[in-house]
Amino acid sequence: MPTPPTATDRTFRKPITTEAELRDIMGHPADLVVRKTLNHLDHHCRTFIENSPFLTIGSSDGRGNFDVSPKGDPAGFVRILDDRTIAIPDRPGNRRADTLTNVLQNPTVGLLFFIPGVKETLRINGTARIVRDEEILDLMAINGRRPLFAMIVTVREAFMHCAKCIIRSQLWTVDETRPGRIASLATSLVDQAKLDISVQEMDDMIKEDERTNLY
Repeated sequence: MPTPPTATDRTFRKPITTEAELRDIMGHPADLVVRKTLNHLDHHCRTFIENSPFLTIGSSDGRGNFDVSPKGDPAGFVRILDDRTIAIPDRPGNRRADTLTNVLQNPTVGLLFFIPGVKETLRINGTARIVRDEEILDLMAINGRRPLFAMIVTVREAFMHCAKCIIRSQLWTVDETRPGRIASLATSLVDQAKLDISVQEMDDMIKEDERTNLY
């Protein structure tokens, strides 16, 4: 495999700068790919959302700075309000609120829903707003605790995404060696934030937060 350019010598000789160049090489999507895109949630989309415990949300601020944030809860945590509207709870986190602050500046969002063991994914693009309506928050209460906010997404596009990326990545294949290759969150935080505490102390803090502050 060729050695990639170094950080000080990263000049690319064959950039793609127009869609025409891109399409000359890639071609255009088949009619089926175009026709599968819906502007609402059909029963297949609904079933997928109702069985999904995890999604990612892509958003950007008013200056075009992008963020992708993971959201997870028991399957069905995203509530379907009607065939064009879903509600996503905002659970306790680190208070960065990247997605929420982005939506206040730019309501356009992209969602990707996963179901463990299922190779296909569901993609939804639309517009979002943040609400605190009690009847919506009550729908998403867990252990008697409501989320502080709900993100309401109006569906503009909804479509199933093929399995190729999941197959290639072997995402749902159990590999016992993978976790050992990755530093713990406690180790990463102590290193990256240059904290004056031990990894064990940081790990204890993380575990306490997971135990007491999920909802």
